Amino acid sequence: MKPAQISNNPDDTLNLGERLGRQLKGGEIILFSGDLGAGKTLMTKGIAKGLGLDDSTPVVSPTFTLVNVYKARLELVHIDLYRLDHDEIFELGLDDYLDREHVIVVEWSDVARDFFNGPIIEIKINYLGENTRMIEFISDLPYIRQFF
Repeated sequence: MKPAQISNNPDDTLNLGERLGRQLKGGEIILFSGDLGAGKTLMTKGIAKGLGLDDSTPVVSPTFTLVNVYKARLELVHIDLYRLDHDEIFELGLDDYLDREHVIVVEWSDVARDFFNGPIIEIKINYLGENTRMIEFISDLPYIRQFF
């Protein structure tokens, strides 16, 4: 299943992420792909909000820290693999987060698709125009398929 949503502006992307975050049960692994500036971090901010993260906590791209963990209804583990190659991913200790207490969000996931096993939600963000994006959701999870 490959449903797509159109985002006409950053608020649409943020709101879509928030709606998704409210649906998450724990243990999901969200794998993002899309060009630089497509909206991966913005959608992650929405997911965090949907998980109940306090508005005073800034959600930022972990480009240099590689992993940020946010405390919410479920812990959100935000990972950025932009600067890593395939072998370096195994050294991050991500196995500790592969459980029902966490939601994992991975930006630039293409480099590590085979590392992640479990309830996967793939999100592909593609430019359609300056502010317009097509956001595709690929998942076999029934509560995600029903959502879209």
